[in-house]
Amino acid sequence: MPEMPEVETVRRGLNSYVKGHEITHVEIRYNDLITGDVNQFIEFVTGATITDVGRRAKFLLIHLDNGYTIISHLRMEGKYRISADPNAIDKHSHAIFTLDNGQKMIYNDVRKFGRMQLWNTDDLKNNKSIQKLGPEPLSKEFTFETLKPRIMRHHKDIKIVLLDQSVMSGLGNIYVDEVLWKAKLHPETTANHLSDKDIQNIIELSNQEMEKAIASGGSTIRSYIDASGHKGNMQNSLKVYGKEGTPCPRCGTEIVKIKVGGRGTHFCPHCQVIK
Repeated sequence: MPEMPEVETVRRGLNSYVKGHEITHVEIRYNDLITGDVNQFIEFVTGATITDVGRRAKFLLIHLDNGYTIISHLRMEGKYRISADPNAIDKHSHAIFTLDNGQKMIYNDVRKFGRMQLWNTDDLKNNKSIQKLGPEPLSKEFTFETLKPRIMRHHKDIKIVLLDQSVMSGLGNIYVDEVLWKAKLHPETTANHLSDKDIQNIIELSNQEMEKAIASGGSTIRSYIDASGHKGNMQNSLKVYGKEGTPCPRCGTEIVKIKVGGRGTHFCPHCQVIK
C-alpha cells in the first residue's frame, strides 16, 4: 500500500500536470470505485477546474473550484497517470478524467481496492475518513505532547499501535519497520512500556524517514509509480523491510521476519530486544 511519502510524491506530480485545468469529461468504468452516487459524482466534477491537489496522510485531496474536493485513497495498488496516449488506458483504468489541454488523468487499480468520494471542501474535517486520522509526521501537530498519550493508552504491540492511523497517520508497514529498527525497539514491545525517550525517538525518526522517503520519490516495492510513470528510489535505502535473511546493517545479526497483528514484520533480534 502506498504510504505517506508515495502519496506525497503522487500529489506533487499531479499538481504539476493538472492544477488550473478544467475537467471536460469524466468516465467511471468501475462504479464501486465511487463512494456515493456515481452519476452525481460525474455531474459535479465535469466542468470543474482543479485548483490544487492536497494530501492528508494517505488520502489525496483533489480540490475543485466549485467548492468540492475529490477524496482519493489509493489503497493497495491504485495509481494515477497523466497521458494523452490512448494506449495508456487499459482494462485496469477505472476512472478517466479528460482535461482541457487534451491530457487525461487516468486512475488505474489492478485490485480495485481504491476509493473516491466527493465532499464539500469547507467540511473536509467532518468527513469520517479524514476525521479519525491522527497527527502525521512533518506536521505541527506531530509532537511529544500530542503523541505520548495516544501511544501510552495502548496495551498492544507497538508495531500494531503505529500502524493505527487514528494514533498517528501516514506510516504503513514499510516505514514502521524502518522507524522501529532505527529506534532499536522490538515490534512486539507493549506500547505503554515505552519510555519518554522511546516516544521522542519515534517522533524524530518518523520525521526523518518521511523527509528522506519523500526526497527519494517513495519506495517501489511492488507496482508503485508516480504520476509520470517513474518508480521511487527509497527501496534502495531500506534497512530491514524485505531484508529477511540478510545481515543487520548495524550489528550483522540476520534480519528475521515474523507476523505481528497479521502483518509481515522485519527486525533485528539482537538490536531490537523486547522491553
